[in-house]
Amino acid sequence: MHKSYLSRLMLAGAGAVLSGQTPAEPAVDLPETVVTATRSATVADELASATTVFTRNDIEQLQVKTLPDLLKAAPGVDVTQNGGYGQQANVYMRGTNSDHILVLIDGIKAGSVTLGTTAFQLLPLDQIERVEITRGPQSALYGSEAIGGVIQIFTRKGARTDTPSISLDAGAGSFDTFNGAGTVSGKWGDNWYTLGASHLGSQGFNTRSIGAETDRDAYYNTGLNARFGHRFANNAEVEAFFMRAEGKTEYDGTPNRTDFVNQMVGTTASFDILEDWRSVLRFGQTEDQSGNFNRDGRFNSRYNTTRWNASWLNELRLGDDHRLTLGSDYRVDEVQSTVSYSEGSRYDVGVFGDLHSRLFKQHFVNAALRWDHNQAFGERVTGNFGWRFNWDYGLSAFASFGNAFKAPTFNDLYWPHNESSFFGTTYITEGNPSLKPEESTTFEAGLGGQHAWLNWQLRAYHTNIDNLIDWAGEIVSPTIYRYQPQNVDKAQIDGIEAELGGQWLGWQNKLNLGLLSPRNRETNLNLARRAEQSLSYDLSRSIGAVDVGGHVLAQGPRYDDRANTRKVDGFVTVDLRTAYHIDKHWTLSAKLNNLLDKQYQTVDTYNTAGRNFFFSIHYNN
Repeated sequence: MHKSYLSRLMLAGAGAVLSGQTPAEPAVDLPETVVTATRSATVADELASATTVFTRNDIEQLQVKTLPDLLKAAPGVDVTQNGGYGQQANVYMRGTNSDHILVLIDGIKAGSVTLGTTAFQLLPLDQIERVEITRGPQSALYGSEAIGGVIQIFTRKGARTDTPSISLDAGAGSFDTFNGAGTVSGKWGDNWYTLGASHLGSQGFNTRSIGAETDRDAYYNTGLNARFGHRFANNAEVEAFFMRAEGKTEYDGTPNRTDFVNQMVGTTASFDILEDWRSVLRFGQTEDQSGNFNRDGRFNSRYNTTRWNASWLNELRLGDDHRLTLGSDYRVDEVQSTVSYSEGSRYDVGVFGDLHSRLFKQHFVNAALRWDHNQAFGERVTGNFGWRFNWDYGLSAFASFGNAFKAPTFNDLYWPHNESSFFGTTYITEGNPSLKPEESTTFEAGLGGQHAWLNWQLRAYHTNIDNLIDWAGEIVSPTIYRYQPQNVDKAQIDGIEAELGGQWLGWQNKLNLGLLSPRNRETNLNLARRAEQSLSYDLSRSIGAVDVGGHVLAQGPRYDDRANTRKVDGFVTVDLRTAYHIDKHWTLSAKLNNLLDKQYQTVDTYNTAGRNFFFSIHYNN
């Protein structure tokens, strides 16, 4: 490679490693890198893909307590939640379904194999170091589910210093909410370690605005995180990592309480085969366990799903400005439940290649191709191509095309035959093992600028999705009604994303705007629970030892049902925050959420929090 380009990549890699620095450490102006968009560290302004990164510093500055609240600050991401802390949260990226997002934790695929979604509301934010969001189709790199994009969560790493680095947090707020967390990290010789624990508890508020239940719905979550690694003299590294969230969440309905465990464990080995050939082996497992109980405490049901993951990545540098990544993935999904599924496991194997090239100094090209074989439905081939041009005057143009697919879930394929009768009518539900994968194609184009006083991006995208799965109802006879999933729907999603940011008069500004048209092509109705207009604005400034900031989120109305007969009104919320740095170790923070006490819903009949506050104290050595 040219020395200047090599130096830039080395600095970028250092920036990714140092992203966990505490605010007291000196800031280093390094180019932002992302791993998720190409499965290897790449400078963000060399990519056509739309990416958003939240570091640990961002999480602490925004003073958010849950992962869904953090994701709301990202462009192109819409979050609905059935209540407060611990209640079901669905994340929609660029108008696609909530199960059209691939979620990784430290490179290991997560999520429930029965539902096809990830319980974002249960992942402990105190144990998260960094979140990378890549919007747009990514099946060419990751296989199933990445129609809307990929969210990769990196667990806490801490600082690799000879003197142990310690961080402590404690706080309390509205709804009898309390939080405590601690992390210690460091290194000795060529070894490094991180250990962390956290607990978030809240008595909550009444989840539903209708029904007989008016009690408060509590939530408790205890999180653990551990990481150990060693670097050898030949530049090889091994690392083992672990994260676990365990607790309970209450809600209105039957069942009435869920005891949950979400866990990830994995290990990585990386080494140089040749001078320009780096190889990475990764093995891991994610678990999603839930035990459900009725209001009187009686056991209702149990769902335990497991994903076993293995991957082999090879990064090869070809000449000065070209990098080729070749890899393979193997995954086994398993389910154990009180429900007797007709199949208890399935496997998927994939092989892929990704080429990242610089052409004529200012042009960057990314091309990826992948083949998957899934035990349930056979083979799929997906591809992605992106181009970016960085002009001398800080302007950029980018365009991309990709296709993607989503495998049917265990519920879709293997839900057992069940019959129930009400008032003389028999209702039959069962899975459909003949289902095809949902498939999509996406075009995207945009312009951007990076200037001393302003950074901006404007993107437009068009997505078509075919073979959408719907649990369609069928009248078998006047007294028999049957529900079975079918590939019956098609969708067209058109959207515009705008991002604007900069520092003016000492204030840091960040504005995100999204306009969306999510339509069912068969019925010409809107896809449910997507807001067509969304705007977020964040303003912050440091004045001596005091930080102040505010965040505004405005969203338009959305339909809550497939038939577009129930509409949920739009809303505007305003949050205020401040922090006082007592010295280089201690900080006091306070946040006032929903300043205007707006009463709104994102899911019909499910309440959201009114005006509320949270105070906390932080220590970093």
